[in-house]
Parts: sequence; C-alpha cells; structure tokens
Amino acid sequence: MEIDYNELAELIRCNSYTKNKAGVDRHGEQMISKFEAIGFSVERFTRQEIGDHLLFSSAKVPGEKVLLIGHLDTVFPPGTFTDFSEDAEWIYGPGVCDMKGGNYVALSALRQLHEEFSEIFNIDMLLVSDEETGSDDSRELTARLAKNYDYCLVFEAAGKEHEVVIGRKGIATFSIDIKGKAAHAGNHYQDGVDANFALANLLIGLKSLTDLDKGTTVNPGKISGGIGANTISPKAQLSVEARFTNQAEKARVLDEIERLCLDAEKFGVVINLSGGVQRDVMEPNSEQYELLGRLTELLGAPLLTECRGGVSDANVTAGVGTTTLDGFGPFGDGDHTIHERASKKSFERRISEVKNILRYLMK
Repeated sequence: MEIDYNELAELIRCNSYTKNKAGVDRHGEQMISKFEAIGFSVERFTRQEIGDHLLFSSAKVPGEKVLLIGHLDTVFPPGTFTDFSEDAEWIYGPGVCDMKGGNYVALSALRQLHEEFSEIFNIDMLLVSDEETGSDDSRELTARLAKNYDYCLVFEAAGKEHEVVIGRKGIATFSIDIKGKAAHAGNHYQDGVDANFALANLLIGLKSLTDLDKGTTVNPGKISGGIGANTISPKAQLSVEARFTNQAEKARVLDEIERLCLDAEKFGVVINLSGGVQRDVMEPNSEQYELLGRLTELLGAPLLTECRGGVSDANVTAGVGTTTLDGFGPFGDGDHTIHERASKKSFERRISEVKNILRYLMK
C-alpha cells in the first residue's frame, strides 16, 4: 500500500509541544479536518492553558464498542527539533513514533475502512493534549470515557518485533516537605531540629522499598535542604517516584511511604507528604488474552506481547477495567531525542493489521 509521507510530514512539522497551546490546537485542527472527511463528528473539550482534547465519534449500532487513543502533544519546544526527513527505510522527526505516527496509523486504517464500507460505526478516537506531561488534565476524561467501551486500543509505538503492550508499570510521585528548627551549629547545636538528618534517614528507608525481583522501584530523585554549613537545617525536601507492576506492590509501597514519613517524625521534625498515584498499574489479564486469541486467528499469526516500565494512557483505561491493548503504532526508536525515527515497513504492516482488526471488531 502507498503511504503519503508528505501528509504525515505536514503533521510532524506542526509544532505541538505540550505547553504550546496554539501549536497543539493547530495540530488538532489538522486532525479534525481529516476525521470529518471520513464521517466522524468531533467533540472538543476546551482548555485554557493546554491544548483542547478531541473525541472523534462514529455512528453507533448494536455490537462491541472500541475506543482508539492517541495524544496530540510532543516533547520538543518551538524552534528546537522541528524537521521531517526520510530515506529508503525510515522517516525522522518529532512524533514520528511518539505518537503522531501512531495516530496516523489509526487514521489510515479508518480511511481504508471508510472506502470499503462508506460508513464507520462503533469506533471512536480520543486525542488528548497533555500525555507527555503525565495526562494530569486529561486523565479523568479518559477514565470516564473508557468505561463506555468494550475495548481500548492505544497507538503508542510498537515493540521491535511488533509486540503489542499488555502490561505497564503504575507510577506514583510524591513531594515530601520536612520542617525542622534552625539553630547556630556552633553555639546552640542541641537546640536545633535537623531536617537534613531526618531526610537522610528517610531516603535510606525509601530506597529499601525497591524490589527488583518484583519489578518495583522507588527513586528519591531530588533532594534539597538547609541554609548553610553553620546552621542546623530548618527545612528539607525530597521528590520521590515509585513504579510497580501489580496492585499488591502498589499497596505495599504506598503504605510504606506513609509509614516511613510518620516514623521520621521521631527526629522532632514535621513532615508533609503530598502526591499519589499518577497512573494506575496496567496488569496483563484474561480478557486481553481472550481478545489476543481472536486477533491471532484473524491475522493468521500471533500478535507478540510485552510489558513495559514506562506509562501511557493505557494505564488509565486499564485502570477502570476496560480491556486494553497498547503499542499499535509503528516501530521506531530515539523518541524524546533529536534522533527519533520510525520504520516505513512498520507503518505498512501496522496499518494493514489495524484495518483488519477494526473491520473485525466493527462487524
């Protein structure tokens, strides 16, 4: 099949850095025109500080309902990495695999279905504008919408062997503020309450929560504290990220972080713990395997699977119980760097696979 890489280049060259609302909305308008051309209606979820989220809807008839998910935003500010190029095997540019390329796979497959049937039904697509910064705004919207569907297919990049993703770690982030009491380190050492000392003990406890055999990591990634070498530290701060592969580990880690903070107050400090789960864990489940079995029979070859440590909006849809598969975009690498690229052969393969999958689910 012929793929119009010039059309994809237009999408890539439209800067849609998450914090560039005007650019994200321009890219959204590009996608609106393409989806409306194949019969989709659009619902715009207007935002003031970030780009608008877009839901493209098709006609509804009795049968299974499918939500396709992508994101409009990329990670490169205007004036940085904005070029598109290609050679015989690869295309290069911001978002070619993460994830304008994935969105283009979905769009191309839907176009082919529209040509074949003249109408698409029971398939919608949600494009959010803030995935690259954690989906803080769109998370609630995605979760609410996902409950209305039988399946969610997410168009993040494929694995190297075109694996689809059946599991992703959950992620929680915390900010820990520690309040001590300042005192002169020479004259009144014993009168101070050392926030730095409490932080040091807390850091060791947090690191001990990591269990690599279970895929659990706890990273106290940023620390600060004190006001000078001759002053007992009156304040300190610690930023922590935790990742986990199942609900049991999530519960353990969250409980232990809270317990460690309470325990550290024995040093006389006052601790304020803020934050929590950013994206819930996506665990492999029997519903996924049942769907994968049907798709394997349909395609005549197994869809290989993998689990990933990174998160996506698949975590959100899986977290509300909707059967979710991720990784339906093209294979690529170098994402989030100026070397980002995607395989042309992978585009061809994924568009064909997704078209057949959606035709099957639509019927």
